Amino acid sequence: MRHVRGLSARSIALGGAAVAVAYLLRGRYLRWGAASHEVAMRLPGDEIVPHADLTATRAVTIHATADAVWPWLAQLGQGRGGFYSYDFLENLIGCDIHSAEEIVAEWQHVDVGDAVNFYPGGGPSVAAVEPGRALVLSGGIPVGAMAPPYTFSWAFVLLPAPNGETRLVVRERYGYLHRWAALLVEPVEVVSFVMSRRMLHGIKQRAERTAFRHATVHTGRTTAEERQP
Repeated sequence: MRHVRGLSARSIALGGAAVAVAYLLRGRYLRWGAASHEVAMRLPGDEIVPHADLTATRAVTIHATADAVWPWLAQLGQGRGGFYSYDFLENLIGCDIHSAEEIVAEWQHVDVGDAVNFYPGGGPSVAAVEPGRALVLSGGIPVGAMAPPYTFSWAFVLLPAPNGETRLVVRERYGYLHRWAALLVEPVEVVSFVMSRRMLHGIKQRAERTAFRHATVHTGRTTAEERQP
């Protein structure tokens, strides 16, 4: 009996520790890369889910101006520029995502009401757009034949940073329409963190690469002009 009681005590202690670790990690993955003021600040699209049950705010610094970053946001979506994340993982569940490595002119126009699909024929739509500054998506994914059990907004916001850099702040907000929606959303949010982190890095790498190319071309032209008599 003493052994059983000791085992139970150890199990409870380990369980409590696991919960504590999960809680600490949850705080990190829900605000990865974001400064405290970015987590607290109001962003475009927050009004879509005014009383969110779960909010994730993540961010990255991009060594390029907002004008160099925006084209990559404008072409987000399945059948367009993709999501610059782990395509092979998304395609395991049939999303048919192929992230672009170049800016495509015909994908640059985005308007309110346009679909930004997660998979062929399904995904959120554009709720608000401020070219060069913000893209906001809204709408959840149905569960079989059932409507989404939550409201959802996904905002991509470009904020100026020192030295011509840009902060890309991405925020997800969920409002549960049913109590059990948390059982669906919160475990998936761990996966969302992994994919979102990769997406932020994917956008950063692409925007910095194109900005570098443009700067190199500009420098080359300037030098040639200076050499002319």
